[in-house]
Amino acid sequence: MQTQKDEQIRRAVRQTYRQIANAEATGCGCDCGCDSEGSRTAEDVAVGLGYSKDEVSTVPQGTNMGLGCGNPQAIASLRPGETVVDLGSGGGFDCFLAAKAVGPDGHVIGVDMTAEMIAKARENAAKSEFDNVEFRLGEIEALPVQDAWADAIISNCVINLSAEKPKVYKDAYRVLKAGGRLAIADIVATAELPEEVRNDLELYAGCVAGASKMDDIRGMLEEAGFTDIRITPLDKSKEIIRQWKPDAKIEDYVLSAYIEAVKPQK
Repeated sequence: MQTQKDEQIRRAVRQTYRQIANAEATGCGCDCGCDSEGSRTAEDVAVGLGYSKDEVSTVPQGTNMGLGCGNPQAIASLRPGETVVDLGSGGGFDCFLAAKAVGPDGHVIGVDMTAEMIAKARENAAKSEFDNVEFRLGEIEALPVQDAWADAIISNCVINLSAEKPKVYKDAYRVLKAGGRLAIADIVATAELPEEVRNDLELYAGCVAGASKMDDIRGMLEEAGFTDIRITPLDKSKEIIRQWKPDAKIEDYVLSAYIEAVKPQK
């Protein structure tokens, strides 16, 4: 029964982001206002999440799709020559910023489960100046990346979408080098979600219903082997989250947080 539910969630998430990639929808699937009819543009959303206007302007046009719940670049401390994997890379927004940070001697791999997103990201790459970034189709529970390859793993509002979060963290641990680090922005639960929210597939695909509590996230990271775990809630995200589903008061149950952890040296 659980396997069937997990697959149902996976299909709902894939369909939502397929529609976004095909420009049939925008934003995270919720009523966030970051669309052509709303008052907020994707650029407004990105700046509100902590990206600078310069960062937004340096990525290829069409890369910023109004998605995310924070700015993992702010905590990743990426350095020239490093290798990076982006979980749920979408149109490639964070990948291109990471590619700029690691420079020509570094390398970035974006992984996404939606073929349409991968195609869009590759189109964006083709019209960019970056030749140190690539995009691979795959699921974040089983990354198409070799063992001990990455110095850093970043992700922006994606792990909450997985129905198998322990697998995500365990595979991230596998892909990281010893001493490698996680730098993630994600939605976390601050209170028990009502049953009607937990069972709402639209809200799951909209980054709400699948949110885990911070203690549970810490436990999953520890079980995977990570140390130096830091989970920092971002109270300013409540206003952004409030706009995702007006009148539903979801900001009473979830908020954005930065999640950091390290794979220990052997």
